[in-house]
Amino acid sequence: MRIKELSERTGVAPRLLRYYEEQGLLTPERQANGYRYYDEPLVVRVEQIRSLLDAGLTTDIIREVLPCLAAAADSRYPAPDFVDRVRRERDRMADRLDALTRNLTAINAYLDAVTGPVKPPGGG
Repeated sequence: MRIKELSERTGVAPRLLRYYEEQGLLTPERQANGYRYYDEPLVVRVEQIRSLLDAGLTTDIIREVLPCLAAAADSRYPAPDFVDRVRRERDRMADRLDALTRNLTAINAYLDAVTGPVKPPGGG
C-alpha cells in the first residue's frame, strides 16, 4: 500500500509516517519507481509505535523495543543493558503517573473546597 492508504488506515499523517521512517521505526520497501510501499504488517507496527509513544517512551527506546515485539515467538533474549534501560523507563513512567495522581487529587480537593463535593450523575 502507498503512504496515503497507510495514513488513512492508521490515522497517522503521512509526514509523521516519514518521520518514523527517518527514526528507523518503519522500513517500507522501495518500488522501482522510488515510491514507498508499506506491507500489511506495518499497519500493526504503526499502531504499536503510537501506543508506545502515548505511553511516554522515546523513539530511541521504541527502536529497540519493536524488534522484541515483532519477534515474540523468537528465542532471542534482549541484552541486559537494554532490559535495564526499559526498567528505568518504566520507573520514570511510574513516577510521572504518581505525580499526576497526586496533582489530580489536589485539584479535586481544591474544587471540592471551593464548589462543594460534586454529586454523582443520576442523583445521590
